[in-house]
Amino acid sequence: MADELKAGEAVSEPTVVAINETLTSERLDRYLTTQLPHISRGGIQRLLREGNILVDGKPAKPTQHPVAGQTVEITWPVPKEVEARPEELPLEVLFEDDDLIVVNKPAGMPAHPSNGHESGTLVNALLHHCAGSLSGVGGVVRPGIVHRLDMDTSGCIVAAKNDAAHLGLAEQFKDRVVDKRYHAIVAGRLANEEGEIDAPIARHPVHRKLMAVQPGASRNARTGWRVLERLAKCTLVEATLFTGRTHQIRVHFKHVGFPLIGDAMYGAKATAQLGSDIGVHAERQMLHARHLSFTHPRSGERKSFEAPWPSDFEVTLNALRAAGG
Repeated sequence: MADELKAGEAVSEPTVVAINETLTSERLDRYLTTQLPHISRGGIQRLLREGNILVDGKPAKPTQHPVAGQTVEITWPVPKEVEARPEELPLEVLFEDDDLIVVNKPAGMPAHPSNGHESGTLVNALLHHCAGSLSGVGGVVRPGIVHRLDMDTSGCIVAAKNDAAHLGLAEQFKDRVVDKRYHAIVAGRLANEEGEIDAPIARHPVHRKLMAVQPGASRNARTGWRVLERLAKCTLVEATLFTGRTHQIRVHFKHVGFPLIGDAMYGAKATAQLGSDIGVHAERQMLHARHLSFTHPRSGERKSFEAPWPSDFEVTLNALRAAGG
């Protein structure tokens, strides 16, 4: 919720965090994200900037270190009215109950409103479909959104209808007990049948809209993969996420020399070469969130979902099969 909070608004009951150990190598903003996993680090930093986090009664700085015996008090501004508006948009619902909804998100649909995408998002569709019944933890722009898919990635995504479900799901994502498997078409023919890419990802040092493998970066990133089918100058793989970094699959496969075809940001050269060589063109990154499995936050039952390939993914796959025949 903190991502969308504004200074000077009415406040709700504060949250108090007692620090039990001194951590001289840990920043306060990073420490608080471990204590409050449902709030992003960006949200914590905004609260710090706006004076809504006090340490022993004094405004805190993000770079100060947690010290044993200190008390942190977080005041939560009450979110303003929801800015995202309900829109009657088609949704392929894979599962729905009183706590959550799982949908097969189409490629081209952003997960939530942002600059340049104020409408036509998954949030707009969910607000209409769920009649406003979505968790508030994600704030006014991201109600119900527990995790995200890139705009041009299709497939399984879960949203929460209440705060208890949201926090329960967020904890599972944080603890990495959610099973997330993707199908991707990568340029080139992988030599092995399976493998793992373990390389930290951070913001690109020059092109700030891109991510890149950065040796020494603090946030590790792991992607497992196995070959599903060998195609003409390409490989269909199943990728398993063990971490959830921005653009992780796309960046990792580019890093090892097998970028996703259709990926304008990380695979433009390989995509153009494929079109020139065999006449197969992909209009968007060939990445699909095929499988999602988690424990239902209320019932405790393990739930698993699979989203069928969208038509453009299947068309590209069949064209590559034909070209290899």
